[in-house]
Amino acid sequence: MTERVDFLPLSGKLIVLIVKITMVDISRLDFNLITTFLALWEERSVSRAAKRLSLSQSAVSASLGRLREAADDPLFVRTRGGMQPTLRAIAMAEPLQGGVALIQNAFSTVTAFDPATSRQHFSIGMSDDFQIAIGPLITKRLAEEAPRVSVTFRQANTHRVEALFEAGEIDFAVVAQPNVRSGLQQQEIGRSGYACLLDPVACDLTLPLTLTDYLSLPHLLVSFSGREGIVDQALKNLGHSRRVQSALTHFSALPPFLIGTRAVATLPIHAAQSLAAVSGLTVCAAPIDLGDYSVSVLWQRAADNLWMRQVVSDAFLAISPDLEAIYSD
Repeated sequence: MTERVDFLPLSGKLIVLIVKITMVDISRLDFNLITTFLALWEERSVSRAAKRLSLSQSAVSASLGRLREAADDPLFVRTRGGMQPTLRAIAMAEPLQGGVALIQNAFSTVTAFDPATSRQHFSIGMSDDFQIAIGPLITKRLAEEAPRVSVTFRQANTHRVEALFEAGEIDFAVVAQPNVRSGLQQQEIGRSGYACLLDPVACDLTLPLTLTDYLSLPHLLVSFSGREGIVDQALKNLGHSRRVQSALTHFSALPPFLIGTRAVATLPIHAAQSLAAVSGLTVCAAPIDLGDYSVSVLWQRAADNLWMRQVVSDAFLAISPDLEAIYSD
């Protein structure tokens, strides 16, 4: 009678065993086998690969045999057109090229950052208002001085920025009034404040905006939580309140809500100026004192890039004179 074997309890052990075997096989691979693979990939010929590597054809053939055994695939098949890669070899080529490049970079002499030739990618964390105001200036500077450098703008604020740095998801951050830990470096790059954005024709009023007009208008609130903001607290201190008609989560969504509408929004000056420039809306001073605040760029000491940090700082400085003009109106 044949004994029944239940494989389910063994499945976990089998998986662990397979992983261990795979790790052992990889640990036995000679790094030179990778260079042989890449030489064959680029030359498509054993003889040309041997010449390129200063090896004999028999040595390259032996290395190819070891590669085939490790991959459990022919990898390169001899045809009239040369050694043609299999689908497995095609899938392996790019990861191996990237791995070799990383190893070479790790052992190479560190050279000065050259924006004109660098292909580095940067990730910058900043909130919606900063993306609107200085993001285009940063990308324009890169296009002019560092055409191969790329950048990703990540949504970030004072509360999220530490977690993003710890996860390695950002290289720099632009935040208002940061409360940073000791592991992050900080440089103040300027100050900002608040202004109003509206369509004066649709609101049927003349500027400057008075407190009476301000309180009579429906308000658009931009808040991640959709709750009260700094304006509500300032009005409360004066014994007033406003009527919030709609609450949004992104400053970039404001123009369609304001154009041709009797409503007003109060937002950071740098974002108000940028949105007005592309929408035809008007920026004016708020009729209440909302104060101003510092703006800083953050980075980790071990991952600093002075040129990129300067690009970010210059972008904010470029809009700073416009901020002062609003207060003087």
